[in-house]
Amino acid sequence: MCPLTSHTEETILEIDLNALAHNYAFLKSHLNPYTKMMAVVKAFGYGSDAAEVAKELEKLGVNYFAVAYVKEGVSLRENGVKSPILVLHPLPHHFEELIDNCLEPAIYSTRILDGFLKIASEKKQQNYPIHIKINTGLNRLGFTAAEMALVAETCTASNTLKVKSVFSHLAASEDLSEREFTLQQIKNFKKIASDFIEKLGYPVIRHQSNTSTIINYPEAQFEMVRTGIGLYGYGNNAKVDQQLRPVATLKTVISQIHSLKPGDTVGYNRAHEVTKPTQTATLPLGHADGISRQYGNGNGWVLIHGKKAPIIGNVCMDMLMVDITNIPCEEGDEVIVIGKDHNAEDWAKKVGTISYELLTALSQRIKRVTCRK
Repeated sequence: MCPLTSHTEETILEIDLNALAHNYAFLKSHLNPYTKMMAVVKAFGYGSDAAEVAKELEKLGVNYFAVAYVKEGVSLRENGVKSPILVLHPLPHHFEELIDNCLEPAIYSTRILDGFLKIASEKKQQNYPIHIKINTGLNRLGFTAAEMALVAETCTASNTLKVKSVFSHLAASEDLSEREFTLQQIKNFKKIASDFIEKLGYPVIRHQSNTSTIINYPEAQFEMVRTGIGLYGYGNNAKVDQQLRPVATLKTVISQIHSLKPGDTVGYNRAHEVTKPTQTATLPLGHADGISRQYGNGNGWVLIHGKKAPIIGNVCMDMLMVDITNIPCEEGDEVIVIGKDHNAEDWAKKVGTISYELLTALSQRIKRVTCRK
């Protein structure tokens, strides 16, 4: 646990658990009192630390967790997470391991349903919790409306499986220009889920909302919502972002300072040529750490003593160089790469991508440190 103020001597990713709690409370404030919350902690907790995030959210009262793959769920169990865990994209090869670790699969096709039923039966399971995925327009995973009658028949033919929830994914809930399409998805889900639940003959949880839906379509909360990026401090909306707090701060240090003269070049392929006396700082992180080459040559920047230092030249595998001309600093000084005042959304917009991509690309070789600020 790092102190309230810290100076790093290496590249680290600070995970602020107080910021996580703040974001959780903000999102909860937009829910009805009876609405459950599923926290999405896939991809190492959106690039942070899935186990530490999940354990903190468990203390705060989150109802469910979601991961993409079985391996991620097993890791949470090994780190002491006891709450229910939905695996959004389970593969048949891992069904036995899934059951052995009390994980709950999303069932999204007849092949997956039949395959999981076979394994669960062989392991003599009774009322094993499963979650039925409906495709309402994202066209990624899920049953069609026409398949749902057979799904209900299969699920009720024995006591091996018990449907815990029925759910779907919205395609463009953050884009209000797609409001008509989103409302149609919500309408379709409501109808398909209602018919399915009637055929099952018992109540199940419904969930379709992600972070943007919580904010933009409060009528679509149903019994549970799923939130991922919002917990980590990003809301896909500038006004919402102002009310959230980025959980992750990427810090590094200055390894070496160079004084260059006009005509000197910086980095591979001599991508940047100096036209006036310039000072540069070399930092110990690069595209192997998740700062891709697209951020080079002025597209990305860092903060040194509160001042912007643009990246110059091509980003290297393990290093990048920044222009520190007119920024008083020394070798060993701390550098903020991504943080509260220069967040992942700022970086992402510069190169036409999204905060999710940058955050989840942060390499696992970067040391994670939990904090409370």
